Amino acid sequence: MATAAMASPTTSTLLLFMMLFLHLNISPATAFYLPGSYPHRYLPGEALAAKVNSLTSPSSKLPFPYYSLPFCAPQDGVNRAAESLGELLLGDRIETSPYRFSMLTNSTAALFLCRTDPLPPAAADLIRSRIDDAYHVNLLLDTLPVVRYVNNPIAPDVLLRSTGFPVGVRADDGEYYVYNHLRLTVLVNKQKNGTARVEALMATADASELIGLSGGGGGGGGGYTVVGFEVVPCSVEHDEAAINGKKMYDGFSSKAAAGCDPSVVGMRVQANRPLAFSYEVAFVESAVEWPSRWDAYLEMGGAQVHWFSILNSIVVVAFLAAIVLVILLRTVRRDLAQYEELGSEAAPHADDMAGWKLVAGDAFREPSHPVLLCVMVGDGVRILGMGVVTILFAALGFMSPASRGALVNGMLCLYLVLGLAAGYTAVRLWKTVRHGDSAGWKAVAWRASFVFPGIGFSVFTALNCVLWYNGSTGAVPFALFVVLILLWFFVSVPLTLAGGLLASRVRGHVEYPVKTNKIARQVPAAQCSPWVFVAVAGTLPFGTLFIELFFIMSSLWLGRVYYVFGFLLVVLGLLVAVCAEVSLVLTYMGLCVEDWRWWWRSFFASGSVAAYILGYAVYYLVFDLHSLSGPVSAALYVGYSLLMALAVMLATGAVGLAASFCFVYYLFSTVKLD
Repeated sequence: MATAAMASPTTSTLLLFMMLFLHLNISPATAFYLPGSYPHRYLPGEALAAKVNSLTSPSSKLPFPYYSLPFCAPQDGVNRAAESLGELLLGDRIETSPYRFSMLTNSTAALFLCRTDPLPPAAADLIRSRIDDAYHVNLLLDTLPVVRYVNNPIAPDVLLRSTGFPVGVRADDGEYYVYNHLRLTVLVNKQKNGTARVEALMATADASELIGLSGGGGGGGGGYTVVGFEVVPCSVEHDEAAINGKKMYDGFSSKAAAGCDPSVVGMRVQANRPLAFSYEVAFVESAVEWPSRWDAYLEMGGAQVHWFSILNSIVVVAFLAAIVLVILLRTVRRDLAQYEELGSEAAPHADDMAGWKLVAGDAFREPSHPVLLCVMVGDGVRILGMGVVTILFAALGFMSPASRGALVNGMLCLYLVLGLAAGYTAVRLWKTVRHGDSAGWKAVAWRASFVFPGIGFSVFTALNCVLWYNGSTGAVPFALFVVLILLWFFVSVPLTLAGGLLASRVRGHVEYPVKTNKIARQVPAAQCSPWVFVAVAGTLPFGTLFIELFFIMSSLWLGRVYYVFGFLLVVLGLLVAVCAEVSLVLTYMGLCVEDWRWWWRSFFASGSVAAYILGYAVYYLVFDLHSLSGPVSAALYVGYSLLMALAVMLATGAVGLAASFCFVYYLFSTVKLD
């Protein structure tokens, strides 16, 4: 009976979907919607309200509130929209705006918004400063950012698309002009009856609703979804007589607004002079359906470049894999055969042995600073797990761009939860290094809870104080700051300690295949420092990701969209493979020259890619972010670049050490010693 009861919901759900598709005669792809992305359908005449986000600039990394400039406010006051943790961390501050429309109601004339008070000199200077720093206004309608199209100056027939529009422009005469009139276009799509029935059923999940839909022919037609939001900003000098005495949303005749041309400016920014704002709206039916409305925003050129990056990485992986196969299938087996022959002969022949066979008694000797190594590997496993799971879910489409801040939310939650993996890995490696002795595991677990999170939080706090001082919306509010501290101490730390406790209680440990000598073997003097090879080894992992790194940096610092997570997932897999192979090869090279100190070298052999990423960040700052203005923006760039490089070093270093440990264990497990 229990089994039947458990199977009943599943059976009824399957029957429900079978009835649905048989009834509608549609394909499953037609009814596909991601969780949390249910469309809002508007009836003709229904009210729509645009919202505003923070003012942003590609040359300054300090976002500011929209109403920090003297723009028009709604009649009922400014209200903050509910924002997620990820939105707040990204600096988004979404607020209500005075831009209101009615579905399918085109404005026949310009709509008056407001006329500000005469600008104080400080307000006029602030507007000029924002124009010089290329700050953009970001409107949102039904979660869609407003889009602006401009002609490419190099190829006039090509249109360039960007989100938002500039606050104003500085003309050739040196005067500043503000864009005070907006020509808005809302693209809408009319729903289909089949789609309406699917959505109604998905919203109820009740079989009785299916009967009601089929019997009554319900579902309701005539609804429209917003599938696009475009703007043409203009700077126009309104006739005083036309706007005198007008109230908000009153229509008025304006010849300047009727000939809206972004290349012609009129509303000059001048102290002790008011600004007048207006707008007009037009609704246009579009063939773009609601599930595809984000395609225009997420479209990224250069697909061939991404494929070239992947092919380049595959070549590097194949080259290193060939070297590894040569080492494992030819060199190691040949060495093992010679070693067995010498082992069966008299002792004097032992002097003929050379290479890695002589360090069998030192290969698993405890490395220097073992606690630090265990902590770094534990944090690396946490960061790598967070990155893999986040990119995987993003590639599958579960982190929709419509859910602003979803990517940051997912990364933060995964980092907190994976504290369990960090503590377990750190203490497990500690027991392995100590030959099964778990004494001191608490210190390892505590350090794993605080080392990298502490460094990251310290840098974050310092940068946040700078943002607070400058009044930027990028600064995390104090309440959220306290929440982050509580999440660290009451979620991350306990989970890390729990992982360490679990690892310390696990019976058994990794038994080394050879015994460790009591006296360490002297390492022969090398003609070249092994750390030179470690530094050079980072070029190979960097070669697999530097192309994708350019797109990621452009997304982070130039405001460009990055949503090709499928490519990124493949590149991440290739990066892990290259890191493992590079570390393995360098470990074998070290053992061949009788250098048994492979623990730290294997970690930094793959982790040295972080140095090249940091160098690329400096190159990107000098040659691609030359428009970056102010020491504050530069400090933000350097601080977050250092954190990114540190995280990459820990993640790739953990991969390299794990691969080298498996290789060394396999290598000496094949050796037979008396």
